[in-house]
Amino acid sequence: MAADPLIRVSGLRKTFGNHRVLDGLDVDVHEGEALAVLGANGSGKTTLLKILATLVRPTRGTARVAGHDCAKEAESVRRYVGLVAHGSYVYEDLTALENLTFWTTLAGRRASAASLAGALASVELERFADERVRTFSAGMKRRLSLARFVLVQPRVLLLDEPFAGLDQRAKKWLEEHLAAFKAAGGALVMTTHSFGRELAVADRIAILAGGVVALDTPRGALSPDEINRLYTLHVEDAP
Repeated sequence: MAADPLIRVSGLRKTFGNHRVLDGLDVDVHEGEALAVLGANGSGKTTLLKILATLVRPTRGTARVAGHDCAKEAESVRRYVGLVAHGSYVYEDLTALENLTFWTTLAGRRASAASLAGALASVELERFADERVRTFSAGMKRRLSLARFVLVQPRVLLLDEPFAGLDQRAKKWLEEHLAAFKAAGGALVMTTHSFGRELAVADRIAILAGGVVALDTPRGALSPDEINRLYTLHVEDAP
């Protein structure tokens, strides 16, 4: 018997006032699997991530992570989930090391000096541990935001445009890290406008249109040209 999915979304609806963003969304993601979610601006990609991260409550339907309801068991869900938002969300006036220490404290954990140093080394920022983050490039800030998950090691990673703002070296590091994360049994949900590295990491591709999953298919079943054609077809046909 197949294991239950690590992420299960059923009949998910979200409205903001009179605007319906999600309208009965269904999607599962299993251990060791990466799902890339494509869609136009306003299609609900980021809203889906925020619901899974317990930052937004659904209007109707359910979202579960590791069997826990994202709306009713938020504290339990947060132990499993790491969110990499589109912005870096670093604290400019703190050093890189102080940022990591602060994030770890917020997660209710304690990290040793060795583990903090190891996390910075993993994103090639160990030489900048005591530098104020306001002096960092955009790519360095993005890498620092990713270092927290080396420390916390969630089972689910939610990534909004994960390769945006990274230089080629950082993109290669992230691609390798996400592949290792999957191999260790983690589940990934990535939202993207790009048909590049995000799709290379993904095992499945879902296209959001009209508040629902218009297409959910294994990545290997489609060529890049076919993905582009189907994306254009579904997005342009969405109400």
